[in-house]
Amino acid sequence: MTRTSSRRALLAGACAACAATLAGCARYGTSAGLAGAPPGAPAYGGGPTAAGTGSAGTGAAGGGAANVLASTADVPVGGGTIITAQRIVITQPQAGSYHAFTAICTHLGCLVNTVSGGTINCPCHGSKYSIVNGSVVNGPAPLPLAAVSIKVEGTSIVKA
Repeated sequence: MTRTSSRRALLAGACAACAATLAGCARYGTSAGLAGAPPGAPAYGGGPTAAGTGSAGTGAAGGGAANVLASTADVPVGGGTIITAQRIVITQPQAGSYHAFTAICTHLGCLVNTVSGGTINCPCHGSKYSIVNGSVVNGPAPLPLAAVSIKVEGTSIVKA
């Protein structure tokens, strides 16, 4: 009888450890990037981005409409702008082609802080993402940045 109950205890412990491990992976390994920064991780992105590549915004540009993220003039061609209040990065890889992604790194949840050289850059561990599709260009990020639906209405970029 002792042997059976010790096997059960071992299996129960193994299952608990597995569940805890999976819970950790689900929180920080998502491409949605909505888990936020882990406790103690710096939340970068409050200042302006690298020169000539756009600037950190507040999420309200022109018109005062609640869903306006930025003006098209705020997003340089070949670069982007980070909307820190919304945790969104908007890029313009080619003239007139705008893309938006979550600004939360898929590695440990830090906010990206610059857009330069064709990449969206995280200051915490050097992860870089493509301004075209949010894919990982340089790790340790395990997953691409999740796309955010936007549309251009005149000179305003709004959530779709």
